[in-house]
Amino acid sequence: MPWKECNIMDERMRFVSRLLEGGAMSTLCREFNISRKTGNKILGRYRDCGLEGLNDRSRRPYRQANQLPVQIETEIVRLKKKHLTWGADKIRERLHRLHPDIHCPAVSTVHAVLDRHGMVKRAKQRKRNKAKGTPLSQAKQPNDLWCVDFKGEFRLGNQR
Repeated sequence: MPWKECNIMDERMRFVSRLLEGGAMSTLCREFNISRKTGNKILGRYRDCGLEGLNDRSRRPYRQANQLPVQIETEIVRLKKKHLTWGADKIRERLHRLHPDIHCPAVSTVHAVLDRHGMVKRAKQRKRNKAKGTPLSQAKQPNDLWCVDFKGEFRLGNQR
């Protein structure tokens, strides 16, 4: 017996047609090996969009969380060009005052826009001092080399 070739769209169409003929949801879900939640989702999409609703949908997000509208980004750049000494805090505050009806981006987002357009001076990296230890000694006999961990001065029990 040859294998039956089927695809997801055909299976969903069979599922919906059997439901519309009067089949019980739980019985059909067991038969098609899907959960009731998935069965209800397929039926709901069919009722909303017809046969087109049975196709796979894109999993791509509707919007990107970190992407600003172009108008806001250009407004940020315009304010920075007009006032060169202003930072992200002040630009965000001015945006909020000029356009109270729009959702203002966070200070970090304003800073990221300025950085992306090359309008932020980067702080110079400080040279850090590296601790220099003493060279290790070679012990010739046991107890030749002793180590002490000095924690600083502190008061003893006899108040000395």
